Amino acid sequence: MSTSLTVIILIIAGLTIAIAVARMRDLKGTERGSPPGKGYHVIDADYSSGAGGGGHQTQYKVPKDPQEYAKLFVPKETKK
Repeated sequence: MSTSLTVIILIIAGLTIAIAVARMRDLKGTERGSPPGKGYHVIDADYSSGAGGGGHQTQYKVPKDPQEYAKLFVPKETKK
């Protein structure tokens, strides 16, 4: 491998790393989700079937505690 090719590869690698670091800094603080805690999140879900009327409205309560949330996905008949 020639010296000029090595230099070009190092320049491209350096630019790629610099862009990745800058992009991570731009996204800091915009993470999705919510911090764990006690209580529940209340999610409103509405469905309308159109102009003819009808539809459905409901609320879901989702635990803020990650362990309690994970337990929702374990079948009730699972042995302990």
